[in-house]
Amino acid sequence: MNIAQFYLRLALGIDFLYLGLDRFGTWGPNGSAAASWGDWQHFSAYAHELMFFLPAGVAGGLAILATIGELLFGLLLIIGWKTRFAATGTGLLTGCFAIVMFVQGGFVSPVNYSVFAVSAAGFVLGTLPSHAWSIDAILNKNKKISLNN
Repeated sequence: MNIAQFYLRLALGIDFLYLGLDRFGTWGPNGSAAASWGDWQHFSAYAHELMFFLPAGVAGGLAILATIGELLFGLLLIIGWKTRFAATGTGLLTGCFAIVMFVQGGFVSPVNYSVFAVSAAGFVLGTLPSHAWSIDAILNKNKKISLNN
């Protein structure tokens, strides 16, 4: 169980951090092998396409919030701090993304990219009673030690 939750935490965290950083060209320009977006312009255009039913300013603001969320949740999951918060945030963020993808283009796209599965994984990780090999585990252990003294 410890290895499975650790693997899930790292997989979600690394994916979120990687994709969030990609929007700033960290892995190369748009079209390069390691980049999905390569820059903010290409990501923003896709976000506006997905959220066609919202005013452009709202869609742009949500794209910024999603990016902040992905970077924050990714980092928190990797280091294992505030894990329940980050995992639940991951589930909510990708759940919203899956719904928007469904509204924009039907069921195939969110299924092909496993967005529903990633959302469910975030929610499951958030319900686990503990998260081994994490800052949370260290803090909880220290809290128990100080309560026993």
